[in-house]
Amino acid sequence: MPYTLVNPIDLTEEIKKSRFVVNAAPINTAEQATAFITQVSDVGATHNCWAWKIGQQYRFNDDGEPTSTAGRPILSAIEGQDCDQVVVVVTRYFGGIKLGTGGLIRAYGGSASHCLQQAELIELIARIQLQFHCYYNEWPIIENRLKELDAVIEKQDFDAEGVTVNIAITQDKSLLLKKNISDITRGRVLISL
Repeated sequence: MPYTLVNPIDLTEEIKKSRFVVNAAPINTAEQATAFITQVSDVGATHNCWAWKIGQQYRFNDDGEPTSTAGRPILSAIEGQDCDQVVVVVTRYFGGIKLGTGGLIRAYGGSASHCLQQAELIELIARIQLQFHCYYNEWPIIENRLKELDAVIEKQDFDAEGVTVNIAITQDKSLLLKKNISDITRGRVLISL
């Protein structure tokens, strides 16, 4: 199971007089990743290298370091810690000693990995989105079933007849929920994706 960060985290390491500042955060979209990279990057630094991963989507950038010596090792650190929906930025302040390609790979990948190892992680649970409408008198019973099945109520809209609910639930519990709601509403309510 993949994990993501509970909160943003940072870490500073010194490697052969160069200072490496790592900033990592949980994300849900590429736009959030870009905003975080812009926010934590220091224009006064020698390099701001980064990587992010959301499911099968990923990007990385070496920001002037030799090809595949910074961004790729950061991405490898994310994958090595079994993380997803994460962005990591490693900012380097050059200290006067060249590290070579192997040293850069170890420095960027290692500092990113150390940061993620210290972060508080939470397991990502895949959920599907469902929507339905029920009457007010049915809602308390359905709401209890949602809690029993560990469903997340994402949105509720109340109207004259009842409530429209958007939920997120694990795939394995969705069939049971559909059956419960059908039983409670005597087959009147249909759940849609």
